[in-house]
Amino acid sequence: MQPAILCEGLSKRYDSQLALDGLDLRVEPGEIFGFLGPNGAGKSTTIRLLLDLIRPTAGRAAILGFDCRRQSHEVRARTGYLPGDLRLYPGLTGHQTIDLIAGLRRGGVDRSYVAGLAERLSLDLSRHAGAYSKGTRQKLGVVLALLGRPPVLLLDEPTSGLDPLMQHAVWEILREEAARGAAVFFSSHVMSEVEQVCTRVAILREGRLAAVEPVGSLRARAVRHVEVSFAGEPPPAAAFVLPGVRELRRERAELEFEVTGEVDALLKALAHYHVVDFRTAQPTLDEVLMSYYRGSAA
Repeated sequence: MQPAILCEGLSKRYDSQLALDGLDLRVEPGEIFGFLGPNGAGKSTTIRLLLDLIRPTAGRAAILGFDCRRQSHEVRARTGYLPGDLRLYPGLTGHQTIDLIAGLRRGGVDRSYVAGLAERLSLDLSRHAGAYSKGTRQKLGVVLALLGRPPVLLLDEPTSGLDPLMQHAVWEILREEAARGAAVFFSSHVMSEVEQVCTRVAILREGRLAAVEPVGSLRARAVRHVEVSFAGEPPPAAAFVLPGVRELRRERAELEFEVTGEVDALLKALAHYHVVDFRTAQPTLDEVLMSYYRGSAA
């Protein structure tokens, strides 16, 4: 199958600063793909390269088989884009803004679909954009990106400024677009939305790709804390000298461990003792990402 997005050795340098370093990435149709990293990691740079808003120093990128540099008109005709710094014409109403952008799109726009999106997002299209709040501008930006229902969506922080109710509405819309076969590629530092909607994520740090993983695999390799309570005196420390397991605290009948990855080895060791209680918390995605950032900095 033709990939929706393909990057091969994609790099961008600004004088002495390497903003993106040899990015290799493949995103499939129907996939919701999260692009994660701290500010300055290269996320927005990647999206701008895909749209030929800036030119790569090295490497190449393609969308649906069209070269992003040599065939940028074909790429943009098949792409919906929401920039991180959305600018609107303040003197135009929401309706007029949609009419303007719709006129630039091939194939026309389904007005009933647009009306449905506006209703779901509680977006008043009769008001002038200059009177919109940041969250309302963002909702209009989502609608503009979806005009014509393009097969590839490039979204830079799509839920920025939205309240939780509207965040969920946007997530549901993105799921629907993916279900019909669109590739949804979005940058984010809001970890809850990544957990909610993404099938895979790429983690970027200082312009370099640290990992590409299914969301579930990220959690499986994370560091977590485990607390165990015993019926009597806890077992000796030697009983828990295991790969990926480190004892942190020993207090009366309770032990605390740090476990990297799966807890299977620890559970098997504990099976030999009378365990009263076993407590573990799933790591947050923030903690998972921090473990990748620390690892790539080592």
